[in-house]
Amino acid sequence: MEDRSHKVLLALVMLFLFAVIVLQYVCPGTECQLLRLRALSPAAAAADPYRAEDETPARFVPRFNFSAGDLLRRVDFNIKGDDLIVFLHIQKTGGTTFGRHLVRNIQLEQPCECRAGQKKCTCHRPGKRETWLFSRFSTGWSCGLHADWTELTNCVPSVVDSKKEVRLRPSR
Repeated sequence: MEDRSHKVLLALVMLFLFAVIVLQYVCPGTECQLLRLRALSPAAAAADPYRAEDETPARFVPRFNFSAGDLLRRVDFNIKGDDLIVFLHIQKTGGTTFGRHLVRNIQLEQPCECRAGQKKCTCHRPGKRETWLFSRFSTGWSCGLHADWTELTNCVPSVVDSKKEVRLRPSR
């Protein structure tokens, strides 16, 4: 019986030593343990996420305070006219998923045609051979890889207008 209790005690000591070694590899130093204890406290849950740990003022200051009316406004889109949706993809914000949703799931009079195995979809206006959507899933990387706002505002009109005759171009 005593031999069995020694084996159980040895197993517990070995398990404790293994846990200490793993903790040192995962979280070397003492600061990590202090953060872990602070994170469990109720005061940490109510803390301002933009306040630095050393209590210096936040570097993130929101510049745009949109009203609920601005965010919930209705925008009429005329797929038969000259309206164009330009999708600005901001990296790491779910843009790829949203871009795919634009070409695959929106219920329109003439939805985009997506073929299996192809990365681009055809998004033409009803009865016309021009696109209503400017995104990488419909026009490809026409303005470069991950074009930002400045690149898009300079590039989109020239790309879209280059495909039309001068007399058929809409005024923007």
